[in-house]
Amino acid sequence: MPGTLYIVSTPLGNLGDLTPRAAATFAEVDFIAAEDTRVTLRLLNHLGLKKPLVSYHEHNARARDNGILARIEAGESCALCSDAGTPAISDPGEGLVQAALERGLPVVPVPAASAAITALSVSGLPTGRFVFEGFLPQNRRQRTQRLAELKSEPRTIILYEAPHKLPYALADLATALGGERRLTICRELTKLHEEIRPTTLAEAAAYYALHAPRGEFVLVVAGRPAAPAAPAMDLAAAAALARQLAATQGLSASEAARQAAAQSGQPKSRVYKAMQQPGPDG
Repeated sequence: MPGTLYIVSTPLGNLGDLTPRAAATFAEVDFIAAEDTRVTLRLLNHLGLKKPLVSYHEHNARARDNGILARIEAGESCALCSDAGTPAISDPGEGLVQAALERGLPVVPVPAASAAITALSVSGLPTGRFVFEGFLPQNRRQRTQRLAELKSEPRTIILYEAPHKLPYALADLATALGGERRLTICRELTKLHEEIRPTTLAEAAAYYALHAPRGEFVLVVAGRPAAPAAPAMDLAAAAALARQLAATQGLSASEAARQAAAQSGQPKSRVYKAMQQPGPDG
């Protein structure tokens, strides 16, 4: 019987967020594949556990996949974890999960923290529909193309960024999407210096151009604003409607303008002003 590959989410920073199931999984598996064995060792020490650790990060993942899967096929169970949050989400593990499924091996999620969802939940921006973009490309051409695509994205956008690259990312986002676009910056989530700051792309770019960023950042950016609905009728027709309402229903000019504005999509102030002008029949 093969073993199982467990995808274990770990705390973003606050060890109190470690779930009992995650702790139990670490205790039960035969070995752990960790993005940084030093980080995971501290977590295991906190739990009072000793387990064999296998280094598994972006630079050696492809070389390690076959060895890890061979051990699982031989009956051992493995817990995959990243430094923080959910493995395989802008962290190593995507290829390992895919290969395990292709081989018909059991893959079991042990969910908990995710920086993207944690940030979205406190962003104050629409949460019903969103896109997760991870890190922006570093290649200039690819980055420009990605930002051009995001400019027309109507859904809330979630991005990760390293502190030393944050000022450049904010400047590029402000240029591509517009400085007035709403943004919530989430820094050091669940940690001692946690900061959640609603702002705009322009304000954030200006601030971090002068202040060195520290910590890990999640950027939650508002999607493209919806285009205003086209008026149902032009201003002249709306004014004519307002005059008709005033004449036939005995409405005041202000009330007639309000009702005509609601039906036409034209601003009430413009309808009111236009209805004071002589109509086409004098």
